[in-house]
Amino acid sequence: MLTDIRARMIPFAVAAAVAVPVMLAAQRPAPDKIPATGGDITITPINHATLQISHGPHVIDVDPVAAAGSYEGLAAPMVILITDIHGDHLDPATVAKRRTAATKVVAPQAAAGKLDSPVVMANGETKTIDGLTIEAVPMYNLTRGPAAGQLYHDKGRGNGYVVTVGGKRIYIAGDTEGVPEMRALKNIDVAFIPMNLPYTMTPAEAADAVKAFAPKIVYPYHYRGQKVEEFVAALKGSGIDVRIRDWYAK
Repeated sequence: MLTDIRARMIPFAVAAAVAVPVMLAAQRPAPDKIPATGGDITITPINHATLQISHGPHVIDVDPVAAAGSYEGLAAPMVILITDIHGDHLDPATVAKRRTAATKVVAPQAAAGKLDSPVVMANGETKTIDGLTIEAVPMYNLTRGPAAGQLYHDKGRGNGYVVTVGGKRIYIAGDTEGVPEMRALKNIDVAFIPMNLPYTMTPAEAADAVKAFAPKIVYPYHYRGQKVEEFVAALKGSGIDVRIRDWYAK
């Protein structure tokens, strides 16, 4: 099932330390509501790799960066998840602005040195943080890199995450190809999957990986310059609810 298919694509080469266009709060896609135990989960796309997930008192910022635009009107997070060291995922100044004295910042070791007192998680670890179960999932390239023998994202450096909130398992993939650890995931209710070249994977490759673990709902994100309609077409008839949102509104 397809919902709200209205992506506007903006060709743009995403550098390793990408800067994404500023967007105003009023121009964000409308938040989505997903029924869950204890009330709806609210999904707020912000820009590119940045989003907010909220459920009752639980508010989670994912990869907050200044280039994603205004955070006006968004609740302060109780947890901030950092996936990687690149500039479209790690912005220490914005993390400092978004956090409160009670906020827990979760990050891989590679990003920890740029953050104040983070909770460090390694690939494969599971921790309970402020009542949330958070699993760190490997995110990495299988084949793509800037030169022979190099990868854009090395295994073990960054984290994807599975967060259990409101009885739902939400997977934020980070920058990754369709790695075995993704394909082996079980019982995922909502997934955020990247698809941009040369850094992650094509829409067709992303769809193939999604079919392997079959989340109930999937959002393409981190897709600048790609034809997400190819992702939609590849998942037609799969029973997966594909939700296209305009992460690059201007």
